[in-house]
Amino acid sequence: MNIEIHSDLTNANLDEMKEVYASVGWTKHTTEIIKQVYEASNVIALVKVNGRIIGIGRGMTDGVFNAAIYDVVVHRDFQRQGIAKKIMEFLLDKLSNVSCVHLISTTGNEGFYRKLGLKKLKTGMARYLNPRLSDEYLE
Repeated sequence: MNIEIHSDLTNANLDEMKEVYASVGWTKHTTEIIKQVYEASNVIALVKVNGRIIGIGRGMTDGVFNAAIYDVVVHRDFQRQGIAKKIMEFLLDKLSNVSCVHLISTTGNEGFYRKLGLKKLKTGMARYLNPRLSDEYLE
């Protein structure tokens, strides 16, 4: 499998990115929303196999003190092949000089992120507008 990872959003196929999200059940990500959130992100990982986007990830940072990683997603057909790990290593490398990197894991994936050196926050706080997400992630 010929895997390439890059951060150039210029010619990214938004329909392929939407398909990655949809494959894992994230169906609210329209191409318009994907364009908006990725253009607002200053750290991007796009994974292609044979020219097709099959994995994505993004982050936002001030470049010095804080960063947050979002949307590390691999198409269902390509999961369990080390691609999410490659995305995280790529993003963490881009953020290697930033003092603090935050990430909110989807339920059940906490162990994956622990293996990459992330740890549970003692003082993490959040607000969710969606009641279902609030019930799942907040105390």
